[in-house]
Amino acid sequence: MQLSLFSDYSLRLLMFAAVKGSSFQIEEVTSAYDISRHHLAKIVQNLSRLGYLETRRGRGGGILLARLPEEIFIGRLLRETEGQSAIVECFDPATNTCRIHANCRLKGALAKAMSAFYASLDELSLQDLVAGPQRSRLSKILLTTPTTDRVAR
Repeated sequence: MQLSLFSDYSLRLLMFAAVKGSSFQIEEVTSAYDISRHHLAKIVQNLSRLGYLETRRGRGGGILLARLPEEIFIGRLLRETEGQSAIVECFDPATNTCRIHANCRLKGALAKAMSAFYASLDELSLQDLVAGPQRSRLSKILLTTPTTDRVAR
């Protein structure tokens, strides 16, 4: 299974927020990961709509986690950011043209594998991703990135 860039960037942004532990600006994430501001703005908007982030406008505003990191489970987040993409054509009745669909065992095997994938991620929280010795290393990498005069993307 391959995650979309949208889900990948959503995970990275939430990890940044958890490591930061306080309000931040989108430019900080752009600089830390070298990701387009335009892409991140869409992700911030979506994660805010889903209740993962809170955004505040104006002086003293910024972005911060709307939930505690231990309350954000990776499986659920990915289900919400990946949507209902069909792993193979026969998973979607509207587009299914497979002639062996009724007699194929592959669909069941793939459904079971996808279920196991999400079940394993349901046990993992955002806190698990940023806790322990990795936290200080992530903090050093993500929060001490020198700001440069980059051209807006």
